[in-house]
Amino acid sequence: MLALTLPALLVIVALIVLPVGWLAWQSVYHNGFTIEHYRRVFAEAIYWRSFALTFEISLLVTGLALLLGYPIAYAASRATRGWRIIILALVVLPFWTSVLVRAYAWLALLQRTGVINQLLQSLGLVDQPLALVHNTFGTVVATLHILLPFMVLPLYATMEKIPRDLLLAGASLGAHPMLVFRKVFLPLSLPGVLAGCTLVFVLSLGFYITPELLGGGRTIMVSMMVSRNVELYDQWGAASAVGMVLLAAVGAILFAVSRFLPLERVLGHR
Repeated sequence: MLALTLPALLVIVALIVLPVGWLAWQSVYHNGFTIEHYRRVFAEAIYWRSFALTFEISLLVTGLALLLGYPIAYAASRATRGWRIIILALVVLPFWTSVLVRAYAWLALLQRTGVINQLLQSLGLVDQPLALVHNTFGTVVATLHILLPFMVLPLYATMEKIPRDLLLAGASLGAHPMLVFRKVFLPLSLPGVLAGCTLVFVLSLGFYITPELLGGGRTIMVSMMVSRNVELYDQWGAASAVGMVLLAAVGAILFAVSRFLPLERVLGHR
C-alpha cells in the first residue's frame, strides 16, 4: 500500500508542503525569529484596506456570479440534449483563451476610447466617456466574466441530478410552477449554490492579473500587495506573511463550508 501511495505523497510534498513550509519560514525569519511581518500586516492600515477591498470585491463577484449563473445552469439542466450542449459549450468557451488575453480584451472594451464608451456616446446616452476601467467597476466586470463558469458548472452538476419526477409530483398535486421551484427545486440545488459560491469566492481572493490591469493601480488587492512587497521593496518576509494570512483565511472558509457540505462536493465530485 505504501508503495502505491508514495509517488502521490512525494508530489504533494514537493508541490504543496515544501512551498507552503518555505513561505511560513520566510514570514517569521529575518536575521532570527520575528513576528514583525505579521505585526505590520495587522497593524498598518494599508493592509487592512487591501484585505477589506479584496473581500468586498470577492463577495460582490460571487453574488453577481450566482445571479447570472443560476438561470444559465437551470436552463442547461432543463433543456434538451442539443440545447444543453450549446449552452455548456458557450459557458466553457472562455477557457480556450488565457486570462491575460481576456483581461486585455475588457480593457479595450471599457477604456475611455473603447467600444462601450463610443457606443454610449454615439447613442447620445452620455456626453463624456464613463470611467469604466482603472477602478473597482472594471475589476469586478472582468473578474466576473472569468469566474462565471466556475459558478455555472457546479450548479449544473447539481441541478442535472435533481429527479424530474419530484417536480412532476409537485405539479400533479396542483402546485404552481413557482411554488414547485421554491419548495422542491431550489432546496435541492443549494449544494450546488454553496459549491459554486465557495469556488468563485476563493478564486477571487487570489486574483492578480485582472485587478492589476483593470484596476490601474487604484484597486489594490491582496495579491498585488504580495507582488509589490517582492518587486518594489524586496521584502520577501512581508510578502510571505501576507500570503500566509490569506492562506489561513481561505483555509478557514473551506473549513466552515465543509461543516455544511463535504469538501469533495465543493471541488466538483459527488
